[in-house]
Amino acid sequence: MRATSLARALAVAALLSPLAGQAQFFSDDEARRAILELRQRMEVQRQFDERLQGDLQRATEENAQLRRSILELNTQLDALRGELARLRGTDEQLTRDVSDLQRRQKDVAVAVEERLRRIEPITVNVDGREFVADPNEQREFEAALAVFRRSDFAASQNAFTEFLRRHPQSGYRPSALFWLGNAQYANRDYRGALGSFRTLIQTAPDHSRAPEAVLSIANCQIELKENAAARRTLEDLVKAYPQSEAALAARERLARLR
Repeated sequence: MRATSLARALAVAALLSPLAGQAQFFSDDEARRAILELRQRMEVQRQFDERLQGDLQRATEENAQLRRSILELNTQLDALRGELARLRGTDEQLTRDVSDLQRRQKDVAVAVEERLRRIEPITVNVDGREFVADPNEQREFEAALAVFRRSDFAASQNAFTEFLRRHPQSGYRPSALFWLGNAQYANRDYRGALGSFRTLIQTAPDHSRAPEAVLSIANCQIELKENAAARRTLEDLVKAYPQSEAALAARERLARLR
């Protein structure tokens, strides 16, 4: 019985022995394939790691270069900001300089214009007469007349006398003689007033102040008690300037003198 069981066991072992060898053969094949696949995967992984390492290195280098470029740009930007600030300062200074120059130029132009006004002859109209006068003549005449209108007759007489001495050919001369005569009359210098009014009549008989000057001559003669001479003067006034207001006043005085 035992012999039979042993024989059976040996037979089964003999039958399984080829199958076990075949199984061992297939396992080694698969292992080799697995190993090959693993090697391929490892090679792929190694190549991938190499590429990744290369990309990482390039990225690091590019990043470092980018950082250097950014630093350089920041440096250039700071320099540009400094230059811009300097240029702005220069521009502001230039603006101030231009403004100062324009102001000085305007002041010079005003000064030149003022000097020209003081030097260049001007056209004036006094007592209905238009003529060209020096600005100094105009200022001196108006100043003397202003003194007369303040009733400072002594000062006015001096001012008009000086004016006529300084400007003997002035277009203001007839008017200056008229106001000088009035200042002299107010100062009771009747002889002097007669001389001024007569000079006006002799040099400018057609002057708008001439009729008043003739009437003033008669007034001076009346003050000097020269009534006959005054009457003749008033009659001459009525004949020479019949339509004037002075002629109307002369007729009234003639009636009183008779």
